[in-house]
Amino acid sequence: MKQLSLKTSRLVMALAAAGVIGGAGVTALQNVRGAHAAVPLVASTVSTNTGAPTSGLPDFPAITAQNGPAVVNISVTGVRKSSDDETQARSGPGASPFGDDPMQEFFRRFGQGQGQGMPAPRQRPVRGQGSGFIVSPDGIILTNAHVVRDATEVTVKLTDRREFIAKVLGSDIKTDVAVLKIEAKNLPTVTTGKIQDLRVGEWVLAIGAPFGFENSVTAGVVSAKGRSLPDDSAVPFIQTDVAVNPGNSGGPLFNTKGEVIGINSQIYSRTGGYQGLSFAIPIDLALKVKDQIVAHGKVEHARLGVTIQEVNQALADSFKLDRPEGALVSSVEPGGPADKSGLKTGDIIRKVDGTLIISSGDLPAIVSLAVPGDTVKLEVWRKGESLQIDAQLGSASDPAQKRAQSDTQADKGRLGLALRPLQPQEAQAAGMPGGLLVESVAGAAAKAGINPGDVILAINGTAVKDVEQVRAIVAKSDKSVALLIQRDGDKIFVPIRLG
Repeated sequence: MKQLSLKTSRLVMALAAAGVIGGAGVTALQNVRGAHAAVPLVASTVSTNTGAPTSGLPDFPAITAQNGPAVVNISVTGVRKSSDDETQARSGPGASPFGDDPMQEFFRRFGQGQGQGMPAPRQRPVRGQGSGFIVSPDGIILTNAHVVRDATEVTVKLTDRREFIAKVLGSDIKTDVAVLKIEAKNLPTVTTGKIQDLRVGEWVLAIGAPFGFENSVTAGVVSAKGRSLPDDSAVPFIQTDVAVNPGNSGGPLFNTKGEVIGINSQIYSRTGGYQGLSFAIPIDLALKVKDQIVAHGKVEHARLGVTIQEVNQALADSFKLDRPEGALVSSVEPGGPADKSGLKTGDIIRKVDGTLIISSGDLPAIVSLAVPGDTVKLEVWRKGESLQIDAQLGSASDPAQKRAQSDTQADKGRLGLALRPLQPQEAQAAGMPGGLLVESVAGAAAKAGINPGDVILAINGTAVKDVEQVRAIVAKSDKSVALLIQRDGDKIFVPIRLG
């Protein structure tokens, strides 16, 4: 499943890394039997002059004292391949060898990257730091996959200053989860909470090793839940304003009961440091990933087989939705799970197993919690009507199939488009039986982001065959229309507001 957008966020997704290896990611947790009981984080209750009880601040010292010993510092050494050609390709002639990657420049300033202007060797030693936490007394530790990426040796340091060489039991790049094992017994552990009980505005606390400062404590509140990020990830992140910096990666995020509800993972930053936006992996997703790693040493992800995009107000008007919600299907993989279930391009998925899809990112987040072979019940909006579809999920490890192709066409007038049918050789080169080629753009279409060279396939979910048909559909539309276009091999719906 892939999400498309006509515009790319200018914010840089920076991994919360303390070295070239150590950094942000996802960690899986286990609710360990026999672990210590959760401690309420409310320090006291006071009475106001009106006699109404008011809760005091959470008892951060209690949660830190009880859970701090289960948080570990992870040091990694390894070798990363590099080459002059790779540096040149990334930077371009005469450019900085760090290109437009602020994290590379960040590492250079702290003496952890290549020197300015120095050619990259084919192999270079790297060191990094991150955080993790113990989830079972016999030495199972959770951290991020990229913390241990390219590692030749992983060292775990406990708060009692003991150090162990850890074995990486498994690592999942897609969700950035890694499971470590150290040879020790009777270790302190954490407990886990329920993500459905977490509320926006609730206090949360993080423990980790930012910049190598072990067992540092930071606190804040939950800013949002189910946040999708523009990094092609299917993780429904918990957004917080907890200070997370390089080295916090893999550390636990605690709720007010002293339970782990997330794994401190990523930050949005223009500088490589904390700027008020940090993101954590929900514990329920992490638990599922962890269970597969422990059982099989790897993770198999579910796949629906569609390309989706966000439903904004213009698209909602075009498809006659009462509100801009859901995941708009812009293409269906031929022969894939969605195709077999009857999903079509132009469908808007509004619910999965009864769970509302508000943002398009909610769909991959739900699918990521399933396993291949699971059947999900989809509520779909199609041509002004709601229908139910059952879809059996496939495996993301299946060989990729060619994307669906569609017939199509479009107009000028109110849209501001000059169009012509594709020539047979053009249609063959594009892999389509036909379509209308955009020759020039003006007015409403230009404002919407349509470009010359785009191929118009459908309007409002209906495939069009000629310009006259396009004009007829536009004439019947009030506020906006949604064009399905093909650009550079991808299909995407573009809403156009009509004058």
